[in-house]
Amino acid sequence: MTGPVVPPESLDLGEIELEVRPVRIRWVAWIVAIFLFAFFGTGALLVYVGSSGFVFRPADQVAMVVLGALLAAGALLFARPRLRAGPGGVEVRAAILTRRVPWSEIVAVSFPDGTQFARLDLPDDEYLTISALQAVDRGHAARGVSALRRLHAQYRPRG
Repeated sequence: MTGPVVPPESLDLGEIELEVRPVRIRWVAWIVAIFLFAFFGTGALLVYVGSSGFVFRPADQVAMVVLGALLAAGALLFARPRLRAGPGGVEVRAAILTRRVPWSEIVAVSFPDGTQFARLDLPDDEYLTISALQAVDRGHAARGVSALRRLHAQYRPRG
C-alpha cells in the first residue's frame, strides 16, 4: 500500500462531479495583489520625482516594480485553493501543493466547530485540510461539504 495521500498524477479522478473554490479569500487576494502592485509602482514613480536625499536610479525603480509584482503574485496564491471530486477520489489543491486521495482512504468529511477549514478524515487519526471550503464562506462552504459528503457516501467502498 502506498499510503492514503498520493501525488496528483497517480490517481485518476474520473469525470469531475464536484468542483469548489473559495469565494471571499479570492476577492481579498485580488484586492491585496492590486494594492501591492499599485503601491510599489507608485512608489517607484515618486522616488524619481521627489528628492529624499538618496539617489534612486532607474534600476531601483524597476526593482520596486518587480518587488511589487512578486508580492502581488504571492498574495494571489491565496486565490488558488480548489476541491475536485469524481468517482476515483478527491483532489485537494492548496496554495502550493495538490494532493489526491482515493475514496477508499477517506473515513469521513468533517467541518469541526471552531475550525477555519473543512477536512478529509483519513485513517489513523490523520486528516487533509480542504482550504477551498472555508468557514468565512458560510453557505457556500456548507453546500460544498454537503455535496462532498453525498459523493463520499456514493463512492466509498462498502465493507
